[in-house]
Amino acid sequence: MVSRKWILALLLVAASSPGFAQQVEDFSDAIEMFRQVPEVGPYFDSAYGFAVWDTIARGGLGIGAATGRGQVYVNGQVTGFSRLLDVSIGLQAGGQAYRQIIFFEDRLAYDEFTRGNFEFDASASAVAVTASAQTSSGTQGSQATVGASGAGRALASGGYQNSVRVFTMATGGLMAQVTVAGQKYNFRSVRYPDTGAPVTP
Repeated sequence: MVSRKWILALLLVAASSPGFAQQVEDFSDAIEMFRQVPEVGPYFDSAYGFAVWDTIARGGLGIGAATGRGQVYVNGQVTGFSRLLDVSIGLQAGGQAYRQIIFFEDRLAYDEFTRGNFEFDASASAVAVTASAQTSSGTQGSQATVGASGAGRALASGGYQNSVRVFTMATGGLMAQVTVAGQKYNFRSVRYPDTGAPVTP
């Protein structure tokens, strides 16, 4: 039988590969789905910038792993790419696909994230939402927002936790609610095709 340590090592190698595409992708559908959720929309106006993942795949049977490729935005412009990695050991089984968005309250929070090798500590939390009725028709059905009261309280009190705010939106699967504590992220700047210089906000 294959040992859990060996499986964990494979997951780490596969999910933490430093190389990933430099091509900007169209994440507008995912961004708009978050924007249309009443508890999330105001953050697009208040935040310095945000990072969004259109699809994060998570799976596990005792050992779990999640990974996905995201894009980082400031003033509507993609400034870089981020790879998410999350490996956990414990009671878990099943698979899940979800979207995620992280809002940065200010330039300091953005700089900390884009410095590379960012990791959420044990106190980090996310608010789970579902697509609003106007954006989910034909794909997820008309659904009310989940976790609305928590998001509302967060926004009323300034909204940010250690200068960031995280929302998740499940797209399928039966796994338990996503936790962000322990998630790790790397970052690579977009570079101008003509000069090779990084995009700066």
